Amino acid sequence: MKKSFALWRLTGCALMIALWGNAGAATRVLDCPLRDAPFSLESPLVDVLLSDAAKAVINQHTSGGAAKIPAMIAGTRAPTFGAIVTLRSVFDQGFVTKPADMPALDAALRALPVTAADRAARCARFDDDRPVIDRLPDGKPRVLLFGKINGFRDDPSVNAARAALEAMAARNGWALVSTEKAGAMHPSVLRRFDVVVWNNNSGDLLTLTQRRAFRSFIEGGGGFVGIHGAAGDPAYFWDWYADTLIGARFIGHPMEPQFQDARIYLSPNATGIDHGLPREFKMNDEWYSFARSPRATGAAVIASLDERSYRPGNGAYGGPPLSMGDDHPIAWSRCVGRGRSFYSAIGHRPETYADANHVRLLEQAVRWAAVGSCQKGQ
Repeated sequence: MKKSFALWRLTGCALMIALWGNAGAATRVLDCPLRDAPFSLESPLVDVLLSDAAKAVINQHTSGGAAKIPAMIAGTRAPTFGAIVTLRSVFDQGFVTKPADMPALDAALRALPVTAADRAARCARFDDDRPVIDRLPDGKPRVLLFGKINGFRDDPSVNAARAALEAMAARNGWALVSTEKAGAMHPSVLRRFDVVVWNNNSGDLLTLTQRRAFRSFIEGGGGFVGIHGAAGDPAYFWDWYADTLIGARFIGHPMEPQFQDARIYLSPNATGIDHGLPREFKMNDEWYSFARSPRATGAAVIASLDERSYRPGNGAYGGPPLSMGDDHPIAWSRCVGRGRSFYSAIGHRPETYADANHVRLLEQAVRWAAVGSCQKGQ
């Protein structure tokens, strides 16, 4: 099941040793974003399910509802769908019967103490492992391909995208380094690269320290390219990433059928990302919809879907209608501070990474994000 459910550098004061859940092993507790947050209906589902006390509260208010959460979203080890949905969405989507008094459940959860074991369990899916990187050649675009995933992971699309990026680097003479370690989001690593490509990433991935380093890299003039799942989570816990770097929030994709032929229109763009591409072409993929057009947050749309060419339908499990009408962007660019950001929603099916038009779009996007200029309106 795809993500249609509508529904870490260590600081000195953050170092603790505790047990992670029932694993019985000592675990570093990093400055993961929700480490100290109270339990609530807005908690990531996985954080609730990692706590016996929180599950007991749910059972008291729902007649054993914690045990009724479907296995496909109830995993407690990353990658897990439970990292990208909230407890509230589990009830809203009807996976478990909603209690009569949701505020009472929320209050009971918030009254629970957050223990050292809870903090360790929440932070266990984060890392501060800094990759060892050989000397990078001068005079070539330097690309960091980032593949960490805590939420939904689709290996075929991840692997196909990585192979496509490696082939691009070989053709163009780029220096490309691939890592799944979030410890790479450190100033000492990031300053060695021109662009970071997020490969179908899902889930909250960076500690607070890593978030600051990555944001500073972008706003200070670095480049970002996000591919498909990098903006396809039902719930986000880092507003800057979703609302500023991407600039649009995912609401779902069709399921009946999931993959459809659709017509894509390209618009002239000052970045040159559209150079040499046809003004329209067809592809078969999983088509994302967003709560609103990224134009509303200042993006320059490069590619849009013709909704007359496929059936957007409704989100899964009673989710909202997925039609965005006459303005349905799927690829766009934007300036973020002095940095450059590009996102494309294309790329669930591995076959899309062999499509000449898609490959050219991504290749030119990486080149622009790495060494291009950014002016308002791009």
